[in-house]
Amino acid sequence: MSPQAGEWCLRTSSARSDYAGFYEVRMNDDTKEEIEDQEERRRYDRARLIVDVFFDGQDSTGVASTKDISLGGLYMNTKADVPEGEQLMVRIPFGKREIVCTAEVVYRNPGLGLGVRFLDLSDDSRAMLNQELSDV
Repeated sequence: MSPQAGEWCLRTSSARSDYAGFYEVRMNDDTKEEIEDQEERRRYDRARLIVDVFFDGQDSTGVASTKDISLGGLYMNTKADVPEGEQLMVRIPFGKREIVCTAEVVYRNPGLGLGVRFLDLSDDSRAMLNQELSDV
């Protein structure tokens, strides 16, 4: 669990110092916004469901596999270099059915994968995805 603002924590090691001691956790507005963004990204429970994802963007097209997926988005393993903020058309087949929607890249780990947030998941697609996730 991460320390909260105002808490005192024991420093056991530090890349910037050679001493152990206590330090107070302080937050600035940027840190608060980053934590709020992380909480927003984690609004939905993630499941370790590995399926193929076909994606098509402005400068990249490909097939990837999911690492995890939720009703809010997914992380896919891909070497594709797609910038944060770019929108992709994603297609996720589930047997004879499939989900097709627009997703925004919200996280990138160059050479390893992308985190995307679903933007226009239809009610039918949401229900289908919810069913698939409940079977995991």
